[in-house]
Amino acid sequence: MSNDPRPVALVTGASYGLGAAIAAKLAGDGFDVAVTELDPADLADTLAAIEAAGGQGQGVALDLRSDDSIATATNAVLEKFGRIDLLVNNAAMLLAKPALDVAADEFEAVMRINVTGTYMMTQAVARHLIEAGRPGQIINIASTFTTVGAVNVSPYGISKAAIGGLVRHLAAEWAPHDIRVNAVAPGTSMTRLRAEIMEKDPARRDAGLAKIPLGRFTEPADIAGAVSYLASPAAAYVTGHVLAVDGGMTVT
Repeated sequence: MSNDPRPVALVTGASYGLGAAIAAKLAGDGFDVAVTELDPADLADTLAAIEAAGGQGQGVALDLRSDDSIATATNAVLEKFGRIDLLVNNAAMLLAKPALDVAADEFEAVMRINVTGTYMMTQAVARHLIEAGRPGQIINIASTFTTVGAVNVSPYGISKAAIGGLVRHLAAEWAPHDIRVNAVAPGTSMTRLRAEIMEKDPARRDAGLAKIPLGRFTEPADIAGAVSYLASPAAAYVTGHVLAVDGGMTVT
């Protein structure tokens, strides 16, 4: 039996939905998992799922609008586990409104969290890996909006398009350090908020389903499985890639 320490994953925005599913899946894959939320008290269910899957968990406060919070959260994980091998950037802000109604401060708020915050979180973990001289990886949760456009979600969609650029540039720059940078791009996922919207608007639900060749919305397990693959030795030669997990929506 190996005496090597378990690898450590850090998953941002993991109180429910995709982040929670990813955290539990990684714990089952052999990771200890630190998870973040604005209020760590909201992470109780996720931490229980991590432990049930065989991992050791840690809940950490993180506000991607604050560079100090990013540094404090990263240091807290390193203090507990001594290492971070995988960062999953899942935390994000959604703004849905017509482009002509978006104010400058609203646009900047989305970019601060989804682009600048993600970039600085990635930088903090990569700096740790490079200073430690160890390989590692970054997996970003992107979106179908990384590659296609849609109405009434332009700030969010533009921020996710930027994630595609982040993946490509940082994968190229950090490859000599054996740091792989990839992304998973979910299709329409049945988050709690979206499920409530669809329940009130069946016509919208049916129209969304009609765009998906596989005939169903994305489930959190679909995205967790894709992250699991990219985090595994099977993907050791994959970097700079945005993996669409959307039931074929972006190919039709």
